[in-house]
Amino acid sequence: MSLWFEAARLAVVANVVLLVGLTAVWGRNYRTHGANHTLGLLVFAVFLLAENLLAVYLYTFHGTFHGWVYEAAPVAQRGMIALNVLELLALGLLAKITWT
Repeated sequence: MSLWFEAARLAVVANVVLLVGLTAVWGRNYRTHGANHTLGLLVFAVFLLAENLLAVYLYTFHGTFHGWVYEAAPVAQRGMIALNVLELLALGLLAKITWT
């Protein structure tokens, strides 16, 4: 499980990096244009960034979480990893669209 655990941790860190970039771009665009759609994207990014920062903390520093992940059923472990990777793919697509 340690390889998959590390893959999930890397996906979460990559999510944080993408979200910081997206938040900066959307924040600058909102200050420039003041569009409600951009504000919605900015608020979405801030909430998702908070969730991913918590995940980085749990994956990196929280011993109880580590124990729970290692003792969980394999289907739960794969499910958590799949969610992190799917989120990374979705954020990658949003970043590509935003920066094109």
